[in-house]
Amino acid sequence: MRALAYPALVGEPEVGDQVLLNTGALHMGLGTGGYAFVVAVPDRLPADPPFGADRDHGHLVKARYTPLQTIGLAVDEDASPHRPRMLAAEALGGAALDSMPVVLADLHSALPPILAGVHAGRPDARVAYVMTDGGALPAWFSRSLDALAGRLVGVVTAGQAFGGDLEAVNLHSALIAARAVLDAEVTIVAQGPGNAGAGTAWGFSGAAVGEAVNAVSVLGGRPVGSLRISDADPRPRHLGISHHSLTAYGTVALRPADLVTPRELPAALAALVAPAAARLSPPHRIVAVDTTGLDAALRTSPAPLRTMGRGLEADYWYFLAAAAAGRHAAALLDQGA
Repeated sequence: MRALAYPALVGEPEVGDQVLLNTGALHMGLGTGGYAFVVAVPDRLPADPPFGADRDHGHLVKARYTPLQTIGLAVDEDASPHRPRMLAAEALGGAALDSMPVVLADLHSALPPILAGVHAGRPDARVAYVMTDGGALPAWFSRSLDALAGRLVGVVTAGQAFGGDLEAVNLHSALIAARAVLDAEVTIVAQGPGNAGAGTAWGFSGAAVGEAVNAVSVLGGRPVGSLRISDADPRPRHLGISHHSLTAYGTVALRPADLVTPRELPAALAALVAPAAARLSPPHRIVAVDTTGLDAALRTSPAPLRTMGRGLEADYWYFLAAAAAGRHAAALLDQGA
């Protein structure tokens, strides 16, 4: 069977090694990309970490209290060269239009189209990605991040997620790191690959998007919501505006955000989206964005465009809605200039 090994956790496997595998999710057909995972290479273990949690080494433990917990350097702890900037940064920006736009999405698959939308309007915009811990915990699992190397100014892994350019204890410190350390003009927040859901009103990891709205607003940023819009999902609860977006923005979020819809939706999809969007406003602002040129931006994305097994043509408006959110974030930069 195919299996993934993360060398930073288990060392570098070689041909002929015996390996201990975790195959549970693979055998159950759950969302692990068709892979088992290497737990250990028992005959050749990785080097021990430095001993002692002192000022000379990072001591932020992630995937805590599991056999594969990993120890890294938090961006704001004593040993970090970035600690002075983190201590000095108290917010993401100043007045409303001068603050940093932060685009929020509940699925990792929204990252490439959002970035394409930002760069369609502002090709030189400095964009950071904050990866939350609702899906895959290692950033190394993301093919999108590999393909987007050079397009992002950096990746901050927040909470239990790890493996980014910077490690953060929580979403708040991750957002500040994106601004103060990576000097981002726009930040995208979404969970890693994969998504946990139980098919109930509250049982899905994307509910954290509403909490992200609150965090961005509290820190002085400008939250921009990427709505999960589809006319291709076979599940009724995800047609039009997904119930995930309706719950996260409509109930969990306690601060207002700009929620973006494509202006040119086909009539049948618009008939589903319009009444759902009306339920979100107020407190949120519904922003209809012109999508002219975004199709070309999506088709030239270096990262694969796939969501729930569907590509660009199969779920076109999902990707266009995400790109429209990115375009709106870029427009906010222009307004604040």
